[in-house]
Amino acid sequence: MKSALRSLCLALFAATTAAGAQPQAAYPDRPVKLVVGFPAGQATDLVARVLAEKLAKSMGQPFIVENKPGQGASLGVGSVAKSAPDGYTMALTAAAAMVTNPHLYKNVGYDPLRDFAPCAMLLELPLALVAHPSAPFNTVPELIAYAKAHPDKLSYASSGNGTMSHLAMERLKRQSGLALVHVPYQGSVRSMTDLVAGNVALAFDTLAVTVPQIEARKLKPIAVATTQRVPSMPNVPTIAESGVADFTASPWLGVVFPAGTPKAIVNRMHAELMKAMDDPAVQKSMQILGAQPRLAGPQEFEQVLRADHAKWGRIVAESGARVD
Repeated sequence: MKSALRSLCLALFAATTAAGAQPQAAYPDRPVKLVVGFPAGQATDLVARVLAEKLAKSMGQPFIVENKPGQGASLGVGSVAKSAPDGYTMALTAAAAMVTNPHLYKNVGYDPLRDFAPCAMLLELPLALVAHPSAPFNTVPELIAYAKAHPDKLSYASSGNGTMSHLAMERLKRQSGLALVHVPYQGSVRSMTDLVAGNVALAFDTLAVTVPQIEARKLKPIAVATTQRVPSMPNVPTIAESGVADFTASPWLGVVFPAGTPKAIVNRMHAELMKAMDDPAVQKSMQILGAQPRLAGPQEFEQVLRADHAKWGRIVAESGARVD
C-alpha cells in the first residue's frame, strides 16, 4: 500500500512538474518591442514598420517599433542585449552594429557573437554612391582623378560614425588612395538634407533614401556598391566594373533576440518572419525601399555573423578607422 501510494505521489509530482514547464500562455500574449538603432525615416526603420504591421496581424499582438539611434546603431542593439530573454524585446539590426562597430568602438557594451540569439536574416540594402549635381565628376574614375588632384577638398556625408555608409567610403578611399573629409550625421535624413543642399559633395547610402533624390534630380548617381547592376537603375555601373576591383558594400538586416531566449520562441518568430517575407505586399514594399531578399534561419544567420565579424574586423584594421 505504501509502495503504491508512493508511486502515485511520484507520478502526480512528475505530471505537475511537466505541466509547470509549459508556457502559461501562448506566445505572444502582450505587445512585442522591435528596437531599431536608427532614427525614424531611415531604411532600417521603414523595413521595421512594414514587418511590425505584418507580424501584428499574423500573431495577434502589437509590435511596437522603438527607435534608439546612436553609436552607429549600437545603442539600440546594446539595449536589446541587456533585455530579458523572454521573447518580448528583439532588434532589427543592420550589419554594422554586429560586425563592424565592435572593431571600431572602444566599447559597444556587448559581444555580438555571445550576447544574442540570431533569429532570421531578411534583406540586403545595397548602397549607391551619389553626389551633388554640381560635383565636377560623373563616374568613379572621374571622382578618383578629381580627388587625387584636390586632396582633402571633397567632403562626404555618412549616416554616422561606424555605419556602412562610413566604412564603405573609407574602403573606397583606401583602395583608391584618396584623401576625403568625413562629415558624420545622425541618420540618413540629415546627411541627405545636407548633401542635397550642397554642403557636402558625395555619400554612400541605401537606395531607399538615394533613389527619390536621384529621380527628383537633386542628386546624381555615380555607381552602385553591388556585385551586379541594380534592376531599378540599369544604366548605373557598379563600382567594381568602374575600376575598383572586388568592391561591394551591401549591408544586411536581420532580427536578433537577447541570448537565452527560448529556442521555441526564436523558431516561432523565424517562421512568422519567413511568412511575412513571402507576402507579395511585403515584397512590393521592400522593392520600393530598394531592399533585396537575403533569407536565412537561426543557424545560417549565426554562421554569417561569425564570418562577417571576422571579415570586417580585417577591413577595419587595414583601414585604420577608429571611432571614439
